[in-house]
Amino acid sequence: MVRSLWSAATGMNAQQTNLDTIANNLANVNSVGYKAQVAQFKSLLYQNLQAVTTTANGDPKPTSSQIGLGVRTSSINSLFTQGSLLDSDSDTAFAIEGHGFFALRGEDGVTYYTRNGDFTWALGANQGMMLTNADGLPVLDSTGRAIELPRTYIASKLSMTEDGQICYPDEQNNPQPIGRTIGTFQFSNPGGLNRVGDTLFAVTEASGPAINEDTNPNVAKSRIVQGYLEGSNVQVANEMVNMIITQRAYEMNSKAITTSDSMMETANNLKR
Repeated sequence: MVRSLWSAATGMNAQQTNLDTIANNLANVNSVGYKAQVAQFKSLLYQNLQAVTTTANGDPKPTSSQIGLGVRTSSINSLFTQGSLLDSDSDTAFAIEGHGFFALRGEDGVTYYTRNGDFTWALGANQGMMLTNADGLPVLDSTGRAIELPRTYIASKLSMTEDGQICYPDEQNNPQPIGRTIGTFQFSNPGGLNRVGDTLFAVTEASGPAINEDTNPNVAKSRIVQGYLEGSNVQVANEMVNMIITQRAYEMNSKAITTSDSMMETANNLKR
């Protein structure tokens, strides 16, 4: 009965983690570029109550007798499926169709990656116009440099091609590339990226190094869509169903604890 108490307790802890993950997904349902997470579980060690042996007649028993000792959270995986494209009135709103990520330089000098393309033009260190995210982190081009343009450019006239080239109209008002390209990068294992908040991801050994789409011909290049933002890929209906399942599993584990407690109370009362 002690085993049942501990097994049910691990189940309650695991379902609490599952509920926390679901709640975080629902909280970020309107976060641009957010990728949903899902909790994965695995069983704990098993205890042998009886090994494979033979009967009294010498016949072998086909199976042993084992009992599980509970469950634990094995991982929380990110789902990098494509989110829906949301129309935006901003000229610096960019959505990615494909597997690519935008690159940003953090305040600590480390390069971070995101699917959130809600950018803006800000005043740069050299008094030019620098493309940044909402927190002021510089957006990097395909060579890993911050995108900073002279102030002679009019921000509202800048446009973007599907392959990331920044264009400006000539005298005939035809958009012409100015030699700067927004960088897009892929990863061999995006699930290994480390979340650092604000829909930013950091490179890890599990994710592998960033693959520059502009210089690597072996990857399918992503498509950049100006005037749109990628919404989160959270499926509200699925999350609500998973929340109900999680709540019922939590209740069942709680019921197992109360049942074990009742059985132990009955056993203790036998001496009376």
